Amino acid sequence: QVQLVESGGGLVQPGGSLRLSCAASGIRFSMYGMGWHRQAPGKERELVASITRGGSINIADSVKGRFTISRDKGTVYLQMNSLKPEDTAVYYCYATDTRAYWGQGTQVTVSP
Repeated sequence: QVQLVESGGGLVQPGGSLRLSCAASGIRFSMYGMGWHRQAPGKERELVASITRGGSINIADSVKGRFTISRDKGTVYLQMNSLKPEDTAVYYCYATDTRAYWGQGTQVTVSP
């Protein structure tokens, strides 16, 4: 059974930082591309960052220079710095090979 369990979300002030983690089980982690999407209220889900099984990274323009993605030993991380109110969203981890698996999401709220 594939499980992706996110953690690390919460409430943070503008300019603050959070690190999201996604622990994967039930898959051969090294064979999967991993990444994060987010969905803000009333908006479509959008890609935030991805990392291939070979380590190639793609970062959305809206968060480039502020967010980084990494992976290690069954977990993928999203380091978020200089957070802005517009980063408020539910953040979803995913794993992809020939199909995609999704986590349950973790809420990130950026507010004074």
